[in-house]
Amino acid sequence: MSRFVEPLVVGRVIGDVLDMFVPSVDLAVTYASRQVNNGCELKPSALALLPRVDIGGEDLRNFYTLVMTDPDAPSPSDPTLREYLQWIVTDIPATTSASFGRELVSYESPRPTIGIHRFIFVLFKQMGRQTVYPPGSRLNFNTRNFALSNSLGLPVAAVYFNAQKEAAGRRR
Repeated sequence: MSRFVEPLVVGRVIGDVLDMFVPSVDLAVTYASRQVNNGCELKPSALALLPRVDIGGEDLRNFYTLVMTDPDAPSPSDPTLREYLQWIVTDIPATTSASFGRELVSYESPRPTIGIHRFIFVLFKQMGRQTVYPPGSRLNFNTRNFALSNSLGLPVAAVYFNAQKEAAGRRR
């Protein structure tokens, strides 16, 4: 098992959200100046603004679709809304950032209410500049079904972070 996939298995991203895949494209996600590494913890207050998402790839004619979900909604012990869709960007050219793509579902900043939630970024390679259809709802989104219905195949990259509700500041 590759060192890139192992944290996804340990964090149950592969299993709960994705099938086993072989990463083949670089994916870098950064909030402010903090890069997302598998399993790191970020505070929801740092997630309000869109992250910078840089995509690798070799061939400049390739395009990618980025999906961000929360498989632990509304709570990790009872994820009845699994997966909650946070963001979709399509038609991202290789070697650029998500800002060059087309936002299919607008970014919604993570706001976990109960427990520690995983937030997952998944990158799919498109078959050219194809039409990718938006889901009907953010609730009970399914990354596997979305990829299947849009002929996206297996992911080419994925990364996740953890977040939990921040304690309210104490006043004196």
